[in-house]
Amino acid sequence: MSTAPNRRAVAVILLIPLMVTLALWAFAWPAARIAPRDLPVGVAGAAPAAQQLEQRFEQREGAFEVHRYADEAAARAAIEDRVVYGAVVATPQGPHLLTASAASPVVSQLLREAVTASAPKGTQVEVTDVVAAPPGDPRGSALGASVLPLALAGMAAGAVVTLMGLRGARGVLTLLAASALVGLAATAVTHSWLGVITGDWWTEAGVLALTVLAIGSAVAGLAALFGPRGIGLGALLMVLLGNSFSGVTSAPQLLPEPVGAIGQWLPPGAGGSLLRSVAFFDGSAAGGPLLTLSLWSALGLAAVLLARRTPKPAAPTPAEPAREPALTG
Repeated sequence: MSTAPNRRAVAVILLIPLMVTLALWAFAWPAARIAPRDLPVGVAGAAPAAQQLEQRFEQREGAFEVHRYADEAAARAAIEDRVVYGAVVATPQGPHLLTASAASPVVSQLLREAVTASAPKGTQVEVTDVVAAPPGDPRGSALGASVLPLALAGMAAGAVVTLMGLRGARGVLTLLAASALVGLAATAVTHSWLGVITGDWWTEAGVLALTVLAIGSAVAGLAALFGPRGIGLGALLMVLLGNSFSGVTSAPQLLPEPVGAIGQWLPPGAGGSLLRSVAFFDGSAAGGPLLTLSLWSALGLAAVLLARRTPKPAAPTPAEPAREPALTG
């Protein structure tokens, strides 16, 4: 009896636990190690009191990256420009905490707890949410949950283009059209229906479409370069690592290093950061994520455009019947 089926069965038995272990590592490990790592925060106010606040942040070595500002107005501007996640202003009445729950509700709560714990006993910490999360998603959970559907949509688009054998201009046009439709549908759900994002409607649709295009073109491009194995590689990068390393549910600076940085180099993380910028901060700090998505899209589409269609083998021609040798007299 052939041993090939037995070998395949053993391979499946070993592969499934390996995939589960990899998935648990990718999703559970970063979530279990959430902590501030060079988290940008601001300190403003008069020099003696502001220095004390800065020293309290610096006591936790490697946790915060402190930016100094002259006054509360400058600190507010830095938060709105997405330079810092929050700031503490030294006032005669005590510390005044400025947060931006739209940037990360998790970071806002972390700063609130840290400043309250370090304030002198009996001091009331005033908190102002400079850029608040929308009422439809005050905890940011819906925005964080939107990354996986976008990754799956891009994955599906790239896989379908590959399995249907679409290459060249037809493959590129198919990816562009599918991404545009997904962007419109996703914006209709998240903006018009749920109220999860509250920026310019068409800009948000463009960001969502670009995110799906970057993922889909990357998957199709990898498949064009490496064959069907490229689909599996694309799933590993975009769905498993890209989704779990995106930091959309918390913040990239809260994930273990270098997970946060890697997540921002992949389309799901870059798409989440770009969507926050256009939805809540009028496009501030959008340049880096936009460049990342554009590079993934351009490289993937170029691979699809330049890939050659595999020629079908020619059908065998029927053999001519053997001729009877001529009879000789």
